[in-house]
Amino acid sequence: MAAKSFKYVIVGGGVSAGYAAREFAKQGVKPGELAIISKEAVAPYERPALSKAYLFPESPARLPGFHVCVGSGGERLLPEWYKEKGIELILSTEIVKADLAAKTLISAAGETFNYQILIIATGSSVIRLTDFGVQGADAKNIYYLREVDDADKLVEAIKAKKNGKVVIVGGGYIGLELSAVMKINNLDVKMVYPEPWCMPRLFTADIAAFYEGFYKNKGIQIIKGTVAVGFTADSNGEVKEVKLKDGRVLEADIVVVGVGGRPLTTLFKGQVEEEKGGIKTDSFFKTSVPNVYAVGDVATFPLKLYKELRRVEHVDHSRKSAEQAVKAIKASEEGKTIEEYDYLPFFYSRSFDLSWQFYGDNVGDTVIFGDNNPETPKPKFGSYWIKDGKVLGAFLEGGTPEENKAIAKVARVQPPVENLDVLSKEGLSFACKI
Repeated sequence: MAAKSFKYVIVGGGVSAGYAAREFAKQGVKPGELAIISKEAVAPYERPALSKAYLFPESPARLPGFHVCVGSGGERLLPEWYKEKGIELILSTEIVKADLAAKTLISAAGETFNYQILIIATGSSVIRLTDFGVQGADAKNIYYLREVDDADKLVEAIKAKKNGKVVIVGGGYIGLELSAVMKINNLDVKMVYPEPWCMPRLFTADIAAFYEGFYKNKGIQIIKGTVAVGFTADSNGEVKEVKLKDGRVLEADIVVVGVGGRPLTTLFKGQVEEEKGGIKTDSFFKTSVPNVYAVGDVATFPLKLYKELRRVEHVDHSRKSAEQAVKAIKASEEGKTIEEYDYLPFFYSRSFDLSWQFYGDNVGDTVIFGDNNPETPKPKFGSYWIKDGKVLGAFLEGGTPEENKAIAKVARVQPPVENLDVLSKEGLSFACKI
């Protein structure tokens, strides 16, 4: 079959691809110049919806409702939008070989795609228990969540196992959000994770204690300090028990695993410089190979604020890095320059009627402020991270949009602090006066 040729190709069809397409359109891309190649069957969408509103029992989110760029308050880009702009959406197409020197990509079906400029936006894949040879991990009704297809399977399982028992393996983002949504679906929920508290990469013990207490009050049982080492299935091959390392056995009709992801860089191994588990880029998301850019989860880029290279797995960075790469591509074509990427790390989550935001870097000493009693009807509390006499990070649960902007400003400005006790007493008012 004849090769298809494009000026620009984005490989990967997630959040970054959608935001890059919008930026290309803003920059005046001509019809036929840009293609997005995605192994998913649908146009780019806002992935965070999958662990939240997609699984709600009432008025759940469904496509086309959450195509990009609605997650950041932008226009919803339906498949028709791409057609109107002359952007080719090549869906249900997995790239299995990339030759960066020859500027070609080959799909599983044997199609060849040529490009002049490539944006790698392959994102991450979930880590599966079968990767570690966990006994019985291939049983039916053990789920992972990454794509709409995964969410659809989970929706069917929730319907089929009404009022059933769910075991959530993992205490990070996915674990916390899915435990909440499963409880909202009236299922019996147990969470299992090996760490001493939930979200250990971000939360302090004090912050985690609030969420664990809140979840417990909602009827979710949390089992810490152990891992799932095996699963037993019934005669239909459906999971029925989760065996834990500490010897306990939990009944389960559904198991959902959220133990992290891996950046999808395998296609490019040995062809491009890598660092810290990702593809190394500059502040414009250019890789070590001319005319090849990498954005989102796969990019290890200079985090200017902290003068170090980092890889960030979050939707906010996926959006912003994609826009930066496209601006850089257009600027270099026109002989212009643009500002370096100056990213402020930002993470957020919503579950039940809780909503938190974090900005900056979670290093150094911490102080907690506000009301972090899980029994409080409308809790509002936060934390600051202080290193070398400066506030580097800020976290807030239950903040208003203005208050969230204030903590973001603190993390960006890094104001000096002399007394941690005074800072704890001042709490949110410290941020609001910066």
